[in-house]
Amino acid sequence: MTEVPGSEPVRAEMIELVPALRSFARRFERNPANVDDLVQETLVRALANLDKFKEGTSLKSWMFTILRNTFCTKFGLSKREVVGLDDCASARSSISAPQEWGIAAQEFHKAMLGLPKHYREAFDLILLQGQSYKDVAHRIGCPIGTVKSRVNRARAQLYEQLN
Repeated sequence: MTEVPGSEPVRAEMIELVPALRSFARRFERNPANVDDLVQETLVRALANLDKFKEGTSLKSWMFTILRNTFCTKFGLSKREVVGLDDCASARSSISAPQEWGIAAQEFHKAMLGLPKHYREAFDLILLQGQSYKDVAHRIGCPIGTVKSRVNRARAQLYEQLN
């Protein structure tokens, strides 16, 4: 690094600004280690570009600008960075074994057959076939409230049998 005339007082002032830089960096980062890294990176960049600092301007503002720009650069890079997804087993979609679904279907069918006929019929028409409560009530010949009660009781009995 080439020596810039009059840079020694500027370097001393930079050291005095470290607490203010840390305080400002905490606005961007919560993790103390990341705050320290951000301040360190700011100091390194400021020292590397000391020849671009104009005497008579605010060193604090210049360093705060460097810190903010450093954070924005790192934040932008971290958003684009994808770590370990190329060959990560957790990223692959999992398929459950078809035997489990077959057994669950058999258990459900057995539980359905165990329901009283009027509960099973209402449950089948409403939930499995997707008919409206009004249509089912008309078809069975009972009030809508009775159909809703039968479906609810069927659900409760199925839940008890399957769990």
